Amino acid sequence: MGSVRIVLVRPKFEGNVGAVARSMANFDLDELYLVDPCAIGDEAYRRAKHGSHILKNAKTVGTMEEAVSGCFLTVGTSGIVTKGEKNYARIPITAAEFAERMNGYGENAAILFGPEDKGLAQDELEICDILITIPTSDSYPVLNISHAAAIVMYELSNIGSAKPTPADPDENERMLSFFDELLECIDYPEQRRETTAVMFRRLMGRAVPTKWEYHTILGVFGDASKLIRDQRE
Repeated sequence: MGSVRIVLVRPKFEGNVGAVARSMANFDLDELYLVDPCAIGDEAYRRAKHGSHILKNAKTVGTMEEAVSGCFLTVGTSGIVTKGEKNYARIPITAAEFAERMNGYGENAAILFGPEDKGLAQDELEICDILITIPTSDSYPVLNISHAAAIVMYELSNIGSAKPTPADPDENERMLSFFDELLECIDYPEQRRETTAVMFRRLMGRAVPTKWEYHTILGVFGDASKLIRDQRE
């Protein structure tokens, strides 16, 4: 698996930031980014314990875009998710399912945790490729940010190694381009094209297709586009 970056977006309590750094040390992660955080002081370092070096080296940035720069996969987290498929950005998978899909994934990933009171906003979730959640009680679904981060990191630490090789970023982009070309070939309604393309990108992000799956899908899209064009000529 590629490197994993933990990103805390507008954390409100320094103690939680320290606790996340401590959990990162437990699971051999050391790349921590803070987006517009609260002040980090003694309480954070007390909570960080042996993860204080991670806290000390954490990078503070002003935007989520800066925080995920250099990562191919952007992963959002939420304790509260909407139901149904109209809101494509908020179709969740569990932390355990996410860990399984990351098995053998060679690209860098950023995992985002939102502020303690409201979590990630909808527009922030929309820049994410995957949304993960941790199943909890319906009456009290929201975990403390440090607990949620620890659970996600634990699931990732249990990843095995005998999985197929995933498609690389260039291959994924080529597949998405072929999908756009297919929409054009079938005269898919212009006003729905962008939303459909976003839905397909999210679907492929959640699936993390293997190279074999990538070549199969690409072949279907390519053959379909060619057939449609030949019939029109």
